[in-house]
Amino acid sequence: PGCVREDAILVVQNNGVSPCLYLLGGQTETEEGLSSCLTDGYVYNPQLGKWSSLGSDFPKGICAAVASGANHILLFQKEPEDTQHLKKENTLWKYHTITQTLVKSECIPGTYDTMQVLQRNRSFVILGSNASSGTNRLYSLQGDIVPLEKGLGLVNILVIIGYFAVLAGIGIYFSRRQKSTNDYFKGGGRIPWWAAGLSLFGTALSAITFMAIPSKAYATNWSYVLFNTGIVFVAPVIVYVFIPFFRKLNITTAYEYLEIRFNVFIRIICSLAFIIFQVGRMGVVLFLPSIALNVVTGLDIFLCIGIMGVCSILYTMIGGIEAVVWTDAIQVIILLGGAIFAVIYISCSLPGGLGETIDIAVANGKFDLGATNFDLKDATMWTVIIAACFTHLTTYGTDQSMVQRYLTTSSMKEARKSVWTNAILTVPATLIFFFIGTALYAYYKVYPENLSISIPNGDAIFPWYIFTQLPVGIVGLLISGIFAAAMSTLSGSMNSAATAYIVDIYSRFFHKGEGGNELRAARMATCVIGIISLSFAFLMATWNIASLWDEFNKILGLILGSMGGLFMLGMLTKRANSGGAIIGIVASIIVQLFVARFQTFHLLLYTASGFISCFVIGYLASLFFKKK
Repeated sequence: PGCVREDAILVVQNNGVSPCLYLLGGQTETEEGLSSCLTDGYVYNPQLGKWSSLGSDFPKGICAAVASGANHILLFQKEPEDTQHLKKENTLWKYHTITQTLVKSECIPGTYDTMQVLQRNRSFVILGSNASSGTNRLYSLQGDIVPLEKGLGLVNILVIIGYFAVLAGIGIYFSRRQKSTNDYFKGGGRIPWWAAGLSLFGTALSAITFMAIPSKAYATNWSYVLFNTGIVFVAPVIVYVFIPFFRKLNITTAYEYLEIRFNVFIRIICSLAFIIFQVGRMGVVLFLPSIALNVVTGLDIFLCIGIMGVCSILYTMIGGIEAVVWTDAIQVIILLGGAIFAVIYISCSLPGGLGETIDIAVANGKFDLGATNFDLKDATMWTVIIAACFTHLTTYGTDQSMVQRYLTTSSMKEARKSVWTNAILTVPATLIFFFIGTALYAYYKVYPENLSISIPNGDAIFPWYIFTQLPVGIVGLLISGIFAAAMSTLSGSMNSAATAYIVDIYSRFFHKGEGGNELRAARMATCVIGIISLSFAFLMATWNIASLWDEFNKILGLILGSMGGLFMLGMLTKRANSGGAIIGIVASIIVQLFVARFQTFHLLLYTASGFISCFVIGYLASLFFKKK
């Protein structure tokens, strides 16, 4: 679109959702036959297949551009020939693709008629030519993007150390109450409903979520808010279908039910799939937040991984599920307290306060909930709602790390209260975290000069704001919050994976009966699973293989998508049997692979397709077997 032009600048950069092609400036010929510099820009989105205008506020004479960091474009401007300035100079500008703001950065030494920029990591080389002397001359100029020189400071370090000391104390305190595996895995039924509810919430809210939700709202809009609050839609099913089954059977793991209802083979396969998935998940929950903290604060990535991993292993191993639940409760309070403070502080940082934050957000469509048309290939409102129902039904109904919380309370009534506590807490918490992202957008729209041009990951935007803008002490508290979000997921996953191993495999095949030996085995299993996960995180940090998680999560997600359908098949039908269930699982995996290969549905609906295919095919296949 736009007028015919030549010498326009092309550069590829992410717009917060996907890589796009940016076309900026150039020259056009006027009616008088003279050359005129253009100041407009356009962006082409390959996913949408269309061009959009970026306005006409770009400087004249852009002669080179390079992408920098997650969302910046560095623009190199030569002084246009029609300028009236006596002093000719070249200038560096910073353009941000999410906030669409342009900031004049600094002057470039020397003047050049043409410029070419080569970039590698945080360094770039300008090759410029200047023919004003009458001869062709080539100049080389090197520049570096200097990282922020700021340490955590003594106060923030003391806050973080104090936080870890409290966690260690909780683990030691509850270790004295561990007399059997019933105490270790179910807390002896001593845990109150409100603490179990906070623990459910803390387990679901990982450090990735703590950073990813604000990042998503900052880069796009509120279209995923319905997905995060989906537990409200499925809570009645969890409360009135799943919990009665688990409580009345007095089981320790969700997979014990699968043996009672179907056979031991299905129980072992599902339990092993869960354990492998949790080990991979824990490795990533350690690795990804450590990247953000390393980039933003300069803390060594191996130190971050080691601190979170070792501390989580220690208090989970010695304190059991009681230590997990009570530390989760404390961590949730830190998380939500810090998040509420961040919302208030960000809004008050703007000249117009909260009112200006909301005005900027509304003007830029940041509160949109997505398209309302029914298109299962796109993340429309209906796609998100359907995906939320099936995903939360599978997670809260079959994931051992969730189911185990229902079994730690003293009664079915208490277990139901814990689910409602989590569901009710999720709604305001989700709104708070989404509003943090929206407030960050408004803040950096007004103060774009405070954005980092070197951070390679958009998920680090909230940690960046925390580290650069918040007061001393609060920085330490909120960095502790990031640690807290990671460790609440780690401890829950570690204990539940150990529970699945001891109850479903160890006790079933290697050792039968209660006692000290089984309690020692439970602690050893927790330690070993934690060390394997820690090693997996170190491996990703050493080999830079973060992309492996995408494939790992995709494959296991396709397999685990059938779990919800399998449980519902057993709980809602009498006709279903083990033969039909096995066929349902296999058929569901095949359907999932087909859906992933041909992208039949949006990726959010993978769990839904696995759930439905396992339930329907499993039930129909059961009709061919006599055993009910």
